[in-house]
Amino acid sequence: MTGVVTDPGDGSVGGLGEWQPAPRVRGFGPSVFSEMTGLAQRTGAINLGQGFPDTDGPDALLKFATDAIGSGRNQYPPAPGLPELRAGVADHRARHGFGPRYRPEDGEVVITTGATEAIAAAVLAYCDRGDRLLAFDPCYDSYAAVARLAGAELAAVPLAVDGDGFALDVDALRTAAASARARVLLLNTPHNPTGKVFTRSELDAIASVCRESGLVVVTDEVYEHLVYDGRVHETIAGLPGMRERTVVISSAGKTFSVTGWKVGWACGPAQLITPLLSAKQFLTFGSGTPLQDAVARVLASGADCDAWIHGLRSSLQQRRDLLRAGLERAGLRTFRAEGGYFVQADVRSWGYEDDVTFCRDLPGRAGVVAVPSSAFYQGRDAPRWLARFAFCKREEVLRKAVAGLEAAGGGRGGN
Repeated sequence: MTGVVTDPGDGSVGGLGEWQPAPRVRGFGPSVFSEMTGLAQRTGAINLGQGFPDTDGPDALLKFATDAIGSGRNQYPPAPGLPELRAGVADHRARHGFGPRYRPEDGEVVITTGATEAIAAAVLAYCDRGDRLLAFDPCYDSYAAVARLAGAELAAVPLAVDGDGFALDVDALRTAAASARARVLLLNTPHNPTGKVFTRSELDAIASVCRESGLVVVTDEVYEHLVYDGRVHETIAGLPGMRERTVVISSAGKTFSVTGWKVGWACGPAQLITPLLSAKQFLTFGSGTPLQDAVARVLASGADCDAWIHGLRSSLQQRRDLLRAGLERAGLRTFRAEGGYFVQADVRSWGYEDDVTFCRDLPGRAGVVAVPSSAFYQGRDAPRWLARFAFCKREEVLRKAVAGLEAAGGGRGGN
């Protein structure tokens, strides 16, 4: 019978018979991302699927970390995080004009094991079985997973393809928010995987719906500094009536090209941060003490920190342009990447109606790996003809990838 551990009777270890894991995790097998990474490894193709840089962060940050390890900062941090990092996060956000001022001394800032843990802790803290978690579709894959872990339902609010970008459908959001079970909106701007940066007018419309419906907002802003073409990142927490109902999540990973460090944070009113911390303390309690120390010190460096961010943003914009132009020359229509790490491409001009098939064929055709964007969609009517390409790689890597794509596309030119 399901759920019963059986003994094989031969003294062997691990005879589980018909035992099954809990239903909440039964659909969590290896993802398409693992498949694409495996393809890259087996074929030697250039991996533009995974969103991580192939260069290190600032030298000063790396030195701060080794100094912290050498000085003995290697034991548990406080559950809310090192006080100097919590203060540094609040100061950094204020200096860059990212919404309201937060008071770490009043429990309004908590350090987490990356933004992913902050999102998980927030959803576990705010959603119960049967509640609805709203998210714009497509969305980062952990959103649906953590909703399921919390016993909640993820309600996908579509971002419609609009020209060479993606558009907010306020009516669809209002309809989803009207449900009596709607509790939380999980917002992501700059947005992964589309590269959309929500405008002030769009944020105003979203905020209006949230205030009317009583929704709490969890806003994932890990790409907050990586916005291009003169755009400015704005946070919904800074709009009237939104500070008290919004938790802002970000991290050091994307800003300083140290995605493996997993140093993230959540900022918001104590009424929302306290239950988030209650959940978080039983996930990791705390982690990365020397890394927290290093991030605190680089944030405190002021002008040096800002110079690094400016240089990274400028470099990524150039690399985005390089990749997008190459995809267009290869005959793949692309969409605006207003922020973040990724460009979306329409694969139909290469004769594909299915993005998974396209991505499985691409290493053999072009020596490049991408990720099928359908892996990020939750809605039934989602497009299946988009592929996501990462441009957070060295320029020479992107040039080689572009050459392979152009050769495979036959130089047909953009659509």
